[in-house]
Parts: sequence; C-alpha cells; structure tokens
Amino acid sequence: MSFLRVGAPDQEAFRLRGCRWRRRGVGGHAVLFGESFGLRPVRDELAAMRLAPFAALFPPASLATEVAAVPYDVVDTVEARALAADKPHSFLRVSRPELELPDGADPHADAVYAHAAANFARLQREGALRHDDRPRLYIYRIQKGDHVQTGVVACCHVGEYARGTIKRHENTRPDKETDRTRHLLALRAHSGPVFLTYPDAREIDALVEPITRNSSLAEAMGEDGSVHTIWRVSDAAALLHAFGAVPASYIADGHHRAAAAARAARELCEQNPAESGGAACNYFLAVLFPAGQLRILAYNRLVQDLHGLSEEAFLTRVRKSFRVTEAVGAVPAGPRQASMYLGGRWYGLAWDAPSGADPVAALDVSVLQDRLLGPVLGIDDPRTNARIGFVGGIRGTAALEQAVQAGRAAVAFAMFPVTVAEMMAIADAGQIMPPKSTWFEPKLRDGLLVHTF
Repeated sequence: MSFLRVGAPDQEAFRLRGCRWRRRGVGGHAVLFGESFGLRPVRDELAAMRLAPFAALFPPASLATEVAAVPYDVVDTVEARALAADKPHSFLRVSRPELELPDGADPHADAVYAHAAANFARLQREGALRHDDRPRLYIYRIQKGDHVQTGVVACCHVGEYARGTIKRHENTRPDKETDRTRHLLALRAHSGPVFLTYPDAREIDALVEPITRNSSLAEAMGEDGSVHTIWRVSDAAALLHAFGAVPASYIADGHHRAAAAARAARELCEQNPAESGGAACNYFLAVLFPAGQLRILAYNRLVQDLHGLSEEAFLTRVRKSFRVTEAVGAVPAGPRQASMYLGGRWYGLAWDAPSGADPVAALDVSVLQDRLLGPVLGIDDPRTNARIGFVGGIRGTAALEQAVQAGRAAVAFAMFPVTVAEMMAIADAGQIMPPKSTWFEPKLRDGLLVHTF
C-alpha cells in the first residue's frame, strides 16, 4: 500500500523494536524516520498533531447514499436490518453483519466477523467501494437543517493516542473494545472514522473553505435528512503544515474505535515486527472538526422505579438537595438546571455551582448522580446498574414522557447539554466524564471513506 508516514511511533512499537525517531525536512514538512536506538523514544518530537494522507476506499457517487451507514453502535440488529433493507450495498452489512444472519445468532461468533469480511470484499468486487489512486487528505462536510460542520479526514498514529496527544474523556468497555478489535482485524480496515475535534484555527479554516467550492467526490443523504459530502484535497502540504501547530485533538465520539485501533496495532506488531512504526496498521481513520462547529445535545436519564419511595416521599427527598419548581417546560433553560418528569408533570430542578468542584464534579450529570440518582434512587454505578437508561437528545423529551407514561420508567430527567469547552477541560485535566454525558449530532456515516491496512 502506498502510504505517507507523517507520525510518531507507538510507544509499544518502541519497546518492541527499540527505534529512535528523528525529524527531517521533506518538502517543508516534518516527517519522522526510524533509527536504531536503545529503548526510549525521543519525546521532544511528540509535541503536536501529525496527520497522514491515505488512499481511501470510497463509493462511486451513484452509490454513495446506498453505501453510507449510521455508526454501528447507534442501532441494534433489528434497526440495522430495517435500514439495510433493499440496500444490498449498505455498509451496515459490513459493520453489523449479523443483520444477515438468523435471529438469535451470536454477534460475537467467529462466523460473524468472517461474514463482515466477506461482505466487505463483495462491496469492493461489485464496485460499491473502490480505491483512490494515491494517498490524500479529504474534506467531510455534514449539513442537517441549518447546522453545518466541516472537517479534515486523515489518518492518525496510535502513538499519539497512547501518549495523550489525542485526548480522551471516556473509559472504554473491554467487551466493546474486543468486538471492534476483532472486526477491524477481520477486515484489515478501519471501516468508520473516529470523530476528533481541535481548538478553532483560522489558518485551517482558510485552507478548507476553498476546497468545498470544488466538485465533490461523493454526496450521501442520511435517513435523518442530513447531507454528507466528501471532497478530495489535491495538495495536502498546507493542511499538514497547519495541523503541525495544533497541540492536541480530542475524541468527541469513537473512544472504542480508537482503543481498538491501538490494540490491533499492538497485536500485529507483536505477531510481526515488520508491522511496527510507520506501517499502515499503526494509523487509524479520523475526521477532525473545529470545536466551534460542533453541536452537543443532551443525554437524558430514565430510572425504572423510585427505589421503594412513594412519589410524595421521593419529592421530599429531592427538595432537600435542589430548588424544585412545578409546571415548568420539559427542556432546561440553562446549566445547573434539569427537568424531571414524574407523575405526569414536569418539575424544574436548580442548584448553585458546587464550590471548589473539579471539572467532572461540576457537570450537571455529576450533580444529578451525586445528589439524587445515587443517594435517593440507589443508582450506585450508572455504567452497570440495570435500573437506569439513557436517551439521546435527538429523540426529544417526548420520548421521556412516553417511557414514563407506558410504565417503562418511573421518573425521567432531561438534562442541559454539556459544552465542548467542558469536555475539553476535562480531557485536558486527564479526567473521565460520567457515562452517557455527550450526544454529538449529527452522526458521521460509515463507508464513505475507509482506511485499509
């Protein structure tokens, strides 16, 4: 595979091969080269984002809408089957291959990953996916209603993820990480991008905007009315140089994809040292959007029961920790507020900013957990407690009302969205956000650009 190396090596690869990497000027850009060395990386080379062009697999324009698919983890098997119906080239047949198998099939069986690989090969064989002629950067624009965000598609090195130049704000679940690792190793491809963000940079914006006036490579319509457009970058040099001034990026969505990419690279390096350092398997697919263009929706909560309390007793407990008002709207008006649906009516909860709290403890979802969900409703660990459910803000507050009215929950909480600045501050502090804190919308689409290795 033709691949341009513009990244630092993975720390695991250092240990495996004992390489030193140093910078040489190549066409005016910082490119890292390996040299025989001891066991320690040269850390002063690891201070900024480095991106790599790649020769993408992409659908022809006539099939882009059919191929493009929602991320694997926002639909279940039944929903995936419905979305892929009458779409033989839907990428869901690769990302959720169990949709083609009988009901009850184990989605983590070896045969399922083999089926994903077979479908991936079929899409290429039938011309639904084809390779670009050379490594490139790409531009990806999403438009939904009046919201527009435009990002740069590139490959990032797993070493930057490992050392924290690509910053995280969520923990990953081992089972989900294992699933994605097995999937990408079966395909030898990163089938969906990690959604990254970075602090706004006028120089990058000025380079991206003119490209979007050119003819697009592909355009896909989403089932939700979103429009996903891809452009080629004819000359990556200026963008690569501009991103060299970006000190870090942040995972907005795709923590399990990034963790799986790092794990797969490590496993391949252990199996075959030739895969270390600059090999394509050490890079993963990403889209980098400027922070100012992102939109985060609320991630709301449902609790099945009142932990043995009557509604009156529950409200009495809530009033001890919050200022409670009745007959309010379903959507909180601002931070340090939440709306609670109980007994067919909405209540407003308000509180003052916690004094001296760290960035995580100050989050609205943390305050709700620490003052109400835990001590009053007995939700000790929202990651594992089966009595709590989470509803993405895209579904609206009507979904919360319906769940309570139907008896699937006793109480619902509508939250005010976390801000991008809060997310970045937590990642900068090396901390982890509570589960289900952010819902980025609109969602990226799988299958429009694929990185093979």
